[in-house]
Amino acid sequence: MAARDLSKTRNIGIMAHIDAGKTTTSERILYYTGKTHKIGEVHEGAATMDWMVQEQERGITITSAATTAFWHYNGERYQINLIDTPGHVDFTVEVERSLRVLDGTIATFCAVGRVQPQSETVWRQADKYRVPKLAYVNKMDRVGADFLACVEEIHTKLGARAVPICLPIGAEDKFLGLVDLISRKAIYYDSGEELVNYEVKEVPAEMAEEVATWRDKLVEVAAECDESLMDKYFEDPESLTEEEIIAALRKGTIEMTIVPACCGSSFKNKGVQFLLDAVMRYLPSPLDKGAVKGVHPKTGAEIERKPDASEPFCALVFKIATDPFVGRLAFMRAYSGRLDSGSYIYNVRSDKKERVARLYQMHSNHQNPIDFVEAGDICAAVGFKDLRTGDTVCVENHPIALESMEFPDPVIGIAVEPKTQQDLDKLGIALSKLAEEDPTFSVKSDQETGQTVISGMGELHLDIIIDRLRREFGVEINQGAPHVNYKEAITASCQYREVFRKQTGGHGKFADIIVEIGPADPGVNGLQFESVVKGGNIPKEFIPSIQKGFTSAMANGVLAGYEVQSLKVTVLDGSFHPVDSDQLSFEIAARLAFRAACPKCKPVLLEPIMNLEVVTPEDYMGDIVGDLNRRRGQIVAMDSTSNGARIIKAFVPLAEQFGYVTVLRTLSSGRATSTMSFDHYSEVPAAMARDIIEKSGYRVPNDEE
Repeated sequence: MAARDLSKTRNIGIMAHIDAGKTTTSERILYYTGKTHKIGEVHEGAATMDWMVQEQERGITITSAATTAFWHYNGERYQINLIDTPGHVDFTVEVERSLRVLDGTIATFCAVGRVQPQSETVWRQADKYRVPKLAYVNKMDRVGADFLACVEEIHTKLGARAVPICLPIGAEDKFLGLVDLISRKAIYYDSGEELVNYEVKEVPAEMAEEVATWRDKLVEVAAECDESLMDKYFEDPESLTEEEIIAALRKGTIEMTIVPACCGSSFKNKGVQFLLDAVMRYLPSPLDKGAVKGVHPKTGAEIERKPDASEPFCALVFKIATDPFVGRLAFMRAYSGRLDSGSYIYNVRSDKKERVARLYQMHSNHQNPIDFVEAGDICAAVGFKDLRTGDTVCVENHPIALESMEFPDPVIGIAVEPKTQQDLDKLGIALSKLAEEDPTFSVKSDQETGQTVISGMGELHLDIIIDRLRREFGVEINQGAPHVNYKEAITASCQYREVFRKQTGGHGKFADIIVEIGPADPGVNGLQFESVVKGGNIPKEFIPSIQKGFTSAMANGVLAGYEVQSLKVTVLDGSFHPVDSDQLSFEIAARLAFRAACPKCKPVLLEPIMNLEVVTPEDYMGDIVGDLNRRRGQIVAMDSTSNGARIIKAFVPLAEQFGYVTVLRTLSSGRATSTMSFDHYSEVPAAMARDIIEKSGYRVPNDEE
């Protein structure tokens, strides 16, 4: 069987701020590629990619949906693996894990709102994974739409060199189509649902001068992207052919020096076919992205895998989902080789082999069975026992560990309990399935109260989880008020000796450790551990047990039982008993040392600080700023937009922000909007810290302590 031509594959995602039109754009892509025969509308709750009941009711995207479609460009058939991602900051994990496995992305902007807060967040995420971008300015039919102003904002706010590859013909209710700057042809669209709903004509006379100016700029950028064209450009800019310009722009896009920008109105079916052509022209194929780098799990040596079906198989699991009919689905991106349905793969993290019962090509929440998957494909697999988000799967005799993903910690929690005792087991199973799907959602039991506490990225995140528990798993629950996930830290160092002795007849328990405990180095999260024990005073096999003891103790701090964010522990010395000492003794000694030493190291309480951005008309500025000051907010910037609105940027503690959206609506007569995302942890003021410690049932330390 001939290998598939990977240069004709595009693994792309659509990312943007809330309400920029991502799902509407992906619906049009499905329609024009012939994947669907009726356009699904978000506002009617009928979008193919928004398949969850909660998505259809709320008109928002909650979970990233994958599909595969085909597009004919230049007489060739291209395969598009498309992922539609959410825009709401509470579901940022969906964007993060999608971008990790994509080769290119369509960054969608609203022609009126332009570059909005979440646009910046997803742009940074794409930069982190070196994902080339194509800018698509949507909603050109709306009042206040301005394509070139949006392109300018991409430059000023995102620091990217956005290059228009087309110009709109008209705007707002007079938006008729666009001019292709490369072919210098005008494309007029009809808003009907025909598969070919456009006509190619000559450029309107009144736009000739503007088109000439912007085309010159485009050709100049193309020449800068490819040095071999420079001499030809200086001799005669007009001598560059369309193919040469496209090839040079493609090179610049893949190297991430430029971002081609086009425009349209997805809702009115204008500009989508041009966008699809641009995806084929400028965004990279798996071959353009080249070999994926990883390390050998045993030796740590760097290894490469080329995007080739003849190489050993390796793939990254980027998402786990639960389907009521087929069970647990693992979404994976294959980077090299070939995997057949029914064969075995090796999981690098668990060091175990897993059988892949079936492979599927996904279309939103529908699965189409396939016999095999090859390099460059995105698919879903079922049948494995232990796979998690971020796992590398490969062939056992050629192991490789690919770079995994990092996810932010949950910042807000609520206590939940089932309404009836019979639902207790059902609740446990449902929560573990949801936690498996979503790395930013966590479940733990509060040891003091025995309550089950669920934590997530925001109020909407937890609201959706509770709704899913009720609908998908049939569990009715009672919930407490939301509370903040505080953390603890220590601010000073101290030396401490812990001698653990227990004699109960026969073998006893004995461990003796001298440790220095202090704050971790800047930028270090978790436990920073080292041992400088000399002369075998503590045998080497007991050192990992000391580390394990401190790691487990950090889950419950000494002030109010919150997790200790970071800690530095140095084991200086100690002693052991040849009969009574064992690993458990040293682990217990480490835990006791933590509980006894931390109160001497000036512990403090930390709270999550949110990055808040409010867009409001000028009239309500004073009230909103005054309200933020009352909430312990720290205003960091105030800007104006071109349409007269004001933007307030501030850092505000999450503890002060519950129900803020309702208050903001009241203050601004419903005209202001806000977006909020987690930024960092900061120390809680002393008076507030005392209240929090007292409420948690712990004793407030006095000044001498």
